[in-house]
Order: sequence, then C-alpha cells, then structure tokens
Amino acid sequence: MKIVHYIFLLFLCFSSVLYSQQDSLKQKVNIKSGYLEIKPELPDAIIYTKDAEGQVYIVHEGVEMWCDQAYVYLKDNFVKAYGNVRIAQGDTVNLDSRYAEYNGNTQFAFASGDVFMKNPQSTLATDTLYFDRIKQQAYYRSGGTVIDTSSTLTSKIGRYYAESKKYQFFSDVVIKNPKYTVNSKQVDFYSETGGAYLYGESTIVSEASTVYCERGYYDTRADIGYFVKNSRIDYDSRVLFGDSLYFDRSKNFASATNNIRVLDTANKSIIRGHYAEVFTDKDSLFITKRAVAVTLQDNDSIYVHADTLRVTGKPENRILKGFYRARFFKQGNLKEKPTSGKCDSIFVNQKTGITKLFRNPVLWSGDSQITGDTIYILSDTLTEELDTLKVFNNAFLIQKDSAGYNQVKGFRLTGLFTNNQLDTVNINKNTEVVYYSRNEKKELTGINNTVSSSIQMYLENQTIAGIRFIKQGKGKIYPPTQFPENFEKLPGFNWRGKEQLKLKEDLFKGKPVPILRKIKGIPLPKYEGSFFDENPDYELSIPEASKLSPKHFRSEPNEAKTRENNGDKPENKIKENGEQ
Repeated sequence: MKIVHYIFLLFLCFSSVLYSQQDSLKQKVNIKSGYLEIKPELPDAIIYTKDAEGQVYIVHEGVEMWCDQAYVYLKDNFVKAYGNVRIAQGDTVNLDSRYAEYNGNTQFAFASGDVFMKNPQSTLATDTLYFDRIKQQAYYRSGGTVIDTSSTLTSKIGRYYAESKKYQFFSDVVIKNPKYTVNSKQVDFYSETGGAYLYGESTIVSEASTVYCERGYYDTRADIGYFVKNSRIDYDSRVLFGDSLYFDRSKNFASATNNIRVLDTANKSIIRGHYAEVFTDKDSLFITKRAVAVTLQDNDSIYVHADTLRVTGKPENRILKGFYRARFFKQGNLKEKPTSGKCDSIFVNQKTGITKLFRNPVLWSGDSQITGDTIYILSDTLTEELDTLKVFNNAFLIQKDSAGYNQVKGFRLTGLFTNNQLDTVNINKNTEVVYYSRNEKKELTGINNTVSSSIQMYLENQTIAGIRFIKQGKGKIYPPTQFPENFEKLPGFNWRGKEQLKLKEDLFKGKPVPILRKIKGIPLPKYEGSFFDENPDYELSIPEASKLSPKHFRSEPNEAKTRENNGDKPENKIKENGEQ
C-alpha cells in the first residue's frame, strides 16, 4: 500500500512539472475519477479505467466526459476515451459514442462508432462526428440520420450549429415522414421548431400531391410550406404554378400568388391569373386577378375570363363558373370569324358541353350581335364544335348592313351551327324584323319590316342571306327611299359593336392592370465558412496520439459545390428584407 502511495506522489510531482511547462493560458483537462494506471510502454500517457464507483469522469472548461477508459496525454492536453463514451456541454450537446478524442488546447473533439448526439428535440446518429467547441459546431460526412419529433432526416454530409440549434444537411438529403418524403440538395433544419429551409432542386412527395421548388420552407411539424423559386404542386389531374406557393397539408389546401398557371391535364385546359386557391378535398379551385381559363381544342382554344373564376368537380365532370364582368372568346380557324361574348356571370359544364351567360349577356357570332335575358351555347362533346344557340326572353339579333341594321327580335331564339358558324336562326313568339334585302349583285332592293309569330333566318359565311316568315302578320317591304326613319330601329335596339371582342387580348380591354402583391422571398443560406479552417498542415495542432491526420481536416468537395450551387458563397449578398 505504501508503494502505491509513493508512486501516486511521484505521479503528482511529475504532473505538476508537466503542467507548469504548458502555456498558463491553456486550462488543463481535469480527471475527476477513475482507476489510475501507468504503463512503461506508453510513457506519455496516463491511463484511467472505470472502477467500482463508476466511469472515468473528466472535466474541461464546461465540457464533461465519461468513459470506461481514458488515455490522458498531459503534455498535449489531450484525451482518448474508449467504451460507452459520453460528452456533455450543458444542455446544448450530449454526445455518445464508442470512441472519442478531445484536444484541450484546440477544444476540438472527434467521436466514432455508434455516435449519437442528442438535444431536447432531436437525435443525430452517425459513424463519425467532429465537434468544434470554439465554433460550437458539429460536423459529419460519412452519412447521418437525425430523428426529430415528427420526421427522420438523412444526408451524406451534415453540420450542426449548437447556438442556433440548426442542422445543415448536404448531398442526398431525405426527410421521411409517414405522410410524405422530402428530397433536396440542401436543407437547413431548426430542431426547436421543426422548420426546414430547402435549397436547390427539392421535392415533397405524398399520395395526394408532389411539391417541387428550388427554394422553399416547410414546417415539418405543422405540415405547412412556402415555396418561391420555380415552384409547382402536382395533383392527380392538376398542376399549380406560381411565383410563390403556400401549402397546408392538414387542410389539403394550397394558394398561389403572381403569374399563376393551373394545368388541368384531364380536360386539356389551363387557367391563368395572379391569385389562386385550391381545395383538394372539395375538388375546388378559384382564381382571380386577370383570371382566364383556356380550353384547348384540336385547332382552336376557347378563352373564358371573369374577375373571379371557380372550377369545381371531379376531372370527368368539371364545372367552370365566372363571376362579374365575364367574357369569352373563340377564334376559330382562319376561315372563321371569332365568336365572343360578355355577361355578368358565366357557367360552363365541360361534361355536357353547355355554356350559360347570365345578366345582360351579349354574343357575337361573326357579324351577328345576339342579346337576351339568358343565353345558352351548346357544343358537341365529341367533336367539341359549336352546335346550338338558345336565347331566352327578349331575344334580339342585330347585324350591321351598309344601309342600316338588320334586326330580328322575339321572345325566344334558337340557332344552329355548322362548322362553328351560325347558319340558321329561329325566333319565336311576337317576332318582328327589319331586313335589308339585296340581290345577287348586293344591290339594295327593299327593306322588310314585318311582324310574325315565328321567323327563320338563313346565314351564309355568318351573314344573313335569307328570311322566312311562319304565320306572317302585318308588315310590308318598303322601297329603300320610302322606309320610315322611325322604323329603322326596333324597340329595345342596343348596338354594342364597340364592345365586341375581336382578339383574345380584348378579354382584358378596359380593365385596369392588377397591382401584384410583393413576394416575400426566402433568404439564401447564410455563408458561415467551412467547418474546417483552410490552414496548411504545419499549422494544424494534431497530437501524435490522435487517430486523425491532416486529411481529416479538409472540407468535403461535394459540400462546397452544393453550397455554391445553392447560392451559399461569400460574395452572395442578402437584402435586409430577405428577398432575392
């Protein structure tokens, strides 16, 4: 016993001499407990092994270390720990591993073998981990997994910032959740909030939708996201694009702002505007701010515009409703004149091929202007060509002639189309006509003003070519010079030729350009330098006993490339308002 005590005193004296030779500013590692051994074959190391009272316990400037066995190199202020190693720094870092190194001079730690780093909200598992106490950062590059309260995150390269409790993942980043999977080039993840910033090509895939963006934010716990660069959401039969997208998975809701496009792949249509909302549970979409729906046909497109457009129904039964100052336009082929219309509200059933115009509607088919209380346009669902026109109550057809206006009015009007051109018109009940008759040379021969119970008109190239009376009533054909001026316009006459849409651009004619909302951007990742300082080998403070070599203190090339591609570089300047 005296011999052991004597050896221990020699060790204390030896230790005190070594300690005095070190820089007085460097605080030494302090071994609090453990069974002491000195091996002649390791003259620079003092070995501590756990005893009956517990593990080896070491303290250094606020960091605590426990292990089954420790090799302490007093000269280098360096510790190698083996077996059930645990390193703790207050409540910010708790690190478990099978092996660890700690350099008291540089306050740099290295852990390997079943490494687990825990904080209150997450756990990091990896094979090897570096921890810089001065920078308060941890780093791995051999693959790691973070288990959060709601998700599991994996990546090849990762970095942890203890002060902000932020993980930064690079290369093959995957976030797995029972509801979705995220793949990204780079993710900045905050463990306290569960917020994930996505940089580079990123996707969020679930059974109901796929989100794509190149810069975005996703709250992994609240299931809410915001995406601003090349963003889109793919549903079963719709694709939503916009300068910015908001996504709420719990409500199956999404909204888009500025330069929006909604592709309806099932019905060959596209809707544009500057604000939209999608409710997937209700198969409902509404869009406003210069909203226009374009239905694609073989060689043509039909445009529908209103202050607000709403689309509802399953893909096989889509219904489009336009509210307030609605307009539509159909160009037709090169030989056809456009068909267009205006009304207060519009209804389109794509399954039945019916379009309804409500409240002060007007329809232009070629040179004909048609008005009434309500107008229906029916299309052939197989050929997608115009088929039938129906006007209810106060039907009135006007066609401009060089000498005046051809007019026919009545209670109800029915028109038939051939090759998208109106060629037959039937007007029933209390009908009246003013018609400028011309011969084959287009010379005016007379003006017909007749009242009848029913009138049928024939059109060629969308111009009135003939008229037939059924149960003709009173009236006559006047010579052109004898036609009374007070008969020139029938009661209710209202020529709206200046309003006619002749080009698709006329859909917005007379309407102010909407003021677009300023998009709040998502900042690029803040440049915080490399984890390893780019020092030459001779400046690295690596003890001889360490398992590490200078090559371990070099940054991973893939990380630098990924950071640069995502905008994380020194010359990148982020505006104060966070916009890019």
